[in-house]
Amino acid sequence: MAHSYVSSVFHIVFSTKGRTQLIRADLQPRLWNYMAAIARNHGVRVLAVGGTTDHVHVLVELPAEAKLAEVVRTVECNSSRWVREKCPIFQWQQGYGAFSVSPSQVERVKQYVRNQAKHHRTRSFEDEFVAMLEAARLSYKREQAFG
Repeated sequence: MAHSYVSSVFHIVFSTKGRTQLIRADLQPRLWNYMAAIARNHGVRVLAVGGTTDHVHVLVELPAEAKLAEVVRTVECNSSRWVREKCPIFQWQQGYGAFSVSPSQVERVKQYVRNQAKHHRTRSFEDEFVAMLEAARLSYKREQAFG
């Protein structure tokens, strides 16, 4: 075959350390845009970014040569440095969730990511994340997931 064809879409979720509510509402749009720019600068197609005061969702399409863990690390490190200029105690929690997304579900996941504030009026981050782990059939221990 003369070309490689890869569909590699991931819904990535990570939280602030201890799920401390440090991402103020006025900072969120700028942080989401900054995170998207970091990813784009590394060749990643960003489809949506959203979140709340204690966590973020990023929907991305990775190029064939990209490594998921490196993309997450790059976005976390650079965005963390940027947020600490405004909030010196800011840190991301170690670890993350990454869930593959079928092309037929991309639009639905985009809307989900963009509507996080509304979604979290009725559901906690912990409940949301556990539901995502279970839907992906990933084994987990709750105390390790939220340690």
